[in-house]
Amino acid sequence: MFYAKLNDEKKVEQYPYTLTDLRINTPNTSFPDQIDEATALFFNLVPVKPAVQPKENYRINLERIAVLQDNEWVEEWIETPASSEQIKERTTACIKDIREKRNRYLLDSDWTQLPDALVNTKEWALYRQKLRDLTLQEGFPWEIIWPEAT
Repeated sequence: MFYAKLNDEKKVEQYPYTLTDLRINTPNTSFPDQIDEATALFFNLVPVKPAVQPKENYRINLERIAVLQDNEWVEEWIETPASSEQIKERTTACIKDIREKRNRYLLDSDWTQLPDALVNTKEWALYRQKLRDLTLQEGFPWEIIWPEAT
């Protein structure tokens, strides 16, 4: 469960706030796995009803906040456009991740190209070429179709 930590004016000081945060911020105090309402209120914590996170999009920044609606704290997601620097960083990281995964698949299938491999080496060679051609796909790096191993 997530909580919001409120300040003395009953405004959100930190969200999300977890029991791990509470344990870190109150050393030498032990807590059960779940805290009751009285304990939460003592530490100015209010439970927050979660909301479904929007689908991730490299062009959008997501921030989650806790707001009071009809006497209940609920989570909201705020979407803001990503800067060109953020988009570039995310694209670079995505490309790196895809290439690392692709290289693992190539490494894992190296044995299929040995002369004594008991597999259809031509089919495996085609699969391996499709892995190398991932970067040529139209939607690369955000929309790619991984080839299936034979």
